[in-house]
Amino acid sequence: MAEKRWFWATLTLSSITIVSVVFAVMELAENRFFRNANYVTLHYLYITRGVASSLLLAFWAAWFVLRQRRKSEEDLRRSRERYRGLLEAFPGAVILYDSGLQVLEWNASAERMYGYARDRICGRQLPILPAGKMSELEEFMGRVARGEAVLDVETTRLPRNGEPFEVQLSLLPFRESAGPMYYLEVTSDIRERVRWREHMLEIEKLTSMGKMAAGTAHHLNSPLAALLIRVQLMRRRATGGALDEDMARIEEGLNFCGHFVQRLLDFTRVTPVEKKDLDLGAIVESVAAFFLPAIQSKRATLLVDASEGKGQQVCADRNLLETLLLILLSNALDAVSPGGEIRIRCRRISPDRVGFAVSDNGPGIGAAHLARVFEPFFTTKEPGKGTGLGLAIARNVVLEHGGSIQIESEPGAGATAYVDLPAAGAARLAGRIGK
Repeated sequence: MAEKRWFWATLTLSSITIVSVVFAVMELAENRFFRNANYVTLHYLYITRGVASSLLLAFWAAWFVLRQRRKSEEDLRRSRERYRGLLEAFPGAVILYDSGLQVLEWNASAERMYGYARDRICGRQLPILPAGKMSELEEFMGRVARGEAVLDVETTRLPRNGEPFEVQLSLLPFRESAGPMYYLEVTSDIRERVRWREHMLEIEKLTSMGKMAAGTAHHLNSPLAALLIRVQLMRRRATGGALDEDMARIEEGLNFCGHFVQRLLDFTRVTPVEKKDLDLGAIVESVAAFFLPAIQSKRATLLVDASEGKGQQVCADRNLLETLLLILLSNALDAVSPGGEIRIRCRRISPDRVGFAVSDNGPGIGAAHLARVFEPFFTTKEPGKGTGLGLAIARNVVLEHGGSIQIESEPGAGATAYVDLPAAGAARLAGRIGK
């Protein structure tokens, strides 16, 4: 409004100035050259003065208006380019549509996120609503029409080629002058955030389960010890071979339960990393015995060959090494079907390198997934079946001990994890050189 007032004020004042100058010049010319002119000559002079003034005013007004129009058009062009640049540079998908869901605007981020080109989508009905989300959007539009804010709402949208995915949505009113109200939808892809949140919840759940397991094991330890003492006393008083044999079996079972509970307590207890020389074969056999009940519950078979690891010393933290073995055995158990087979075998790779291999006869891993198995939170398991952290932790444990881990697999042919560790003497030598 102020710019319009300035425009008309400038045009009016400049026109008055031009008319004043024309009349002043004509008056001076008349006094100098036509002082004694007759009435007819003076009449034509007055007509000429009016025509000249009109022509000058017309030319001036046309030039002034055209110049102002070109300036306004240039400002409008720059404003449009700036608006388009900001719209295209905005990281979220920006979509403008009317109350009938006809798309009026569609930025570059929306093209990338949903797979529809702007020139093909503008003027069409909004195609990105998954089944069942129409009523939700109508509710949001009603809230916006009533003046309520719809900000940072989590919902889903459907791309051109693919499954519905999670987005964060804000819906805002947009009105041009006194025209109808439009709806400006701004969405951002939050699939990665949702996955991280689900993983964090899963980790929290597993942590809680671990604490519960540790507490349960602690409470079971005392009655198991009391039962074991009572059975040992009964064996001393027992008479008869059959009864003594039954008592021996009960004592053996209680010893196994006590050992299992103690190992569970050791596993859940957080201890500082402390590397020392360990017998690889003994560790493998110990962990295999600890994990055997889980394998048997799935009616699977565990074959252990620790012969090449017996007497082979590795400089490692016992808790971390056991964790590494448990992770690989757990993955193998998840992969096999009931009645499947898992093998763990110690390997003497070279005079200064030892290791082991854990294999299964499950469905195997495809090449595309095999390249990502060590990425944190990557998993091919169903939701709730795994966190995707196991192999990432296993890789970190192996690297912490100066070793390497490799997984080989073909679809339908099972999978094998090969772990290569330096022998105790070689590990200490490498540690001294590193220092």
